[in-house]
Amino acid sequence: MRVSSSVQPRIGFLLFSVAYSANNGHMSDHIYKKIELVGSSPDGFEQAVENALVRAEKTVRNMRWFEVAETRGYIENGKIGHWQVTLKIGFTLEDA
Repeated sequence: MRVSSSVQPRIGFLLFSVAYSANNGHMSDHIYKKIELVGSSPDGFEQAVENALVRAEKTVRNMRWFEVAETRGYIENGKIGHWQVTLKIGFTLEDA
C-alpha cells in the first residue's frame, strides 16, 4: 500500500492526570508552597530521594508531592560513587 506524500502519519500520546478529593470528586482548594532540596546517597537514585524526604519530614509539615528536577552522579574510579537528586517538594499551607 502506498501512502500519498500529502498524508503524514501522526504518532504521539497524551498524558494527563486528574486529582480527586474524597469529599466531592474535585480537586480541593489547597494552596501549595514549593521548596527545592538535594538528596544524596551512594546507594542509588531512589535512596537519594528517600534521604531528602526523610530529612525534610523533620521540619516540613503537610508534604503532599515531589517532583524530580535533576539527577546527577559522582564518578569514582569509572563507577558511580554517589547519586544526587534535586527534588521540588510541595506542601500545603496551614490555615492562619
